[in-house]
Amino acid sequence: MPQPKPQNAGRDIVGQDIDQIIDRGYIEFAAYDDFEPWSFEEKGRAAGVDIEIGRLIAGELGVEARFRLVPAGENLDADLRNNIWKGPVIGGRVSNVMLHVPYDSDYSCRVDQVVFTGQYAAEQVAIAYREDAYPEDPPVPAYFRFDTVAVENDSISDFYLTSFAGGQLAKGVRRYPDYRAAMAALAAGETMAAMGPLAQLEAGAGEGIAIHQPPLAGFAVSHWTVGVGIHMRYRALGYAVDDAIRAGLEDGRIAAIFERYGLTHLPPER
Repeated sequence: MPQPKPQNAGRDIVGQDIDQIIDRGYIEFAAYDDFEPWSFEEKGRAAGVDIEIGRLIAGELGVEARFRLVPAGENLDADLRNNIWKGPVIGGRVSNVMLHVPYDSDYSCRVDQVVFTGQYAAEQVAIAYREDAYPEDPPVPAYFRFDTVAVENDSISDFYLTSFAGGQLAKGVRRYPDYRAAMAALAAGETMAAMGPLAQLEAGAGEGIAIHQPPLAGFAVSHWTVGVGIHMRYRALGYAVDDAIRAGLEDGRIAAIFERYGLTHLPPER
């Protein structure tokens, strides 16, 4: 089905949107709800790495950062439609910027209502494991023919492990509703390992848990870059946000945000 085409405009003549943001004194970000360590509510206030990224952007623009924590939709198309360029069918509104949008060049060419910009980190699938279960060599996927591994249900790690080597690893997979539950199961000794995005594993790791990033044969999406999404017609805002993120990367402020949350900052593939 053809998508609505945004109005084409040059960089120098679309400044009204950012002028309005500056005049009113705030910028609104959409961020995923219940998505530790990236974005979540803590004591009634938005918190997480993505939230701090939003505050960095707002600081560069000289305005207040406001956040809407939104549930994840069925897919990224729905999230961008509901939060950036159209809004939900019933109630709600769009935001100026959506945080934690994965970047893919082919996908960005298909979704022409959204500018994918401001890449601030890379993410990679990793394996967490109990050090007492693997005192010598960290586990690789082939180990899960016999060993147990926790995953988030219906995640890319779940799909990878259950399809790897003709399904030979499926019997070792233990599914949990989210990565917090998977890492809690690992800590409790219910499984020997857990597999998922590095940041979420690091956020749930405790004493006696180690994490490594082995080569993952046949895993086409084992790493990706995350940035922001902005409506196509507001190009000037996109340039300003990208400049703010670039400055934060260059002077180390973004790496420092990750460090405060106990996470490894993987530079984006810009």
